Amino acid sequence: MQELTLTKTRLFEGVWEGVITGAGDRRPDVSVTHLQETIAGVEVVEKPEEQAWVLRVPIPADRIADGVQTFLISDTETGAALGSFSIVSGDALAYDIRAEVTLLREELDMLKRAFRRHCLETM
Repeated sequence: MQELTLTKTRLFEGVWEGVITGAGDRRPDVSVTHLQETIAGVEVVEKPEEQAWVLRVPIPADRIADGVQTFLISDTETGAALGSFSIVSGDALAYDIRAEVTLLREELDMLKRAFRRHCLETM
C-alpha cells in the first residue's frame, strides 16, 4: 500500500482544507484530534479528476481560545501522523515555539498508545 500524503490547501471560514494523495480508489480513513479528543464533522471527499481526496476539518468554536491550539491529523488505519495545523491567538503569538512543543506532545502521546497496543498484541 502506498503511503498517504497530506497537503494543506487553505483555511477558510473556519474550515481547514487539505488534499490527500496516495490512497488510490480507497477512501482514506482519517481522524483529527485536539488535546486527544476526536473532532467531529471531518469530511473526506473524492476528487477523481486528480486521483486525490479532499479533507475538510471544521474547527469547532469551543476549540478556539488564547494560546496555541494544535490539531493532529492521523491515518486511522495505520496510526501514522499525516500532518497537523495550529491556531495561535492572544499573547501566545510571541511564543510560537509553544506550537511545536504542543505538536511534539500530541505525537508522543500517539506513539505511547501505539507502543502499548503493540506490547499487548505481542504478549
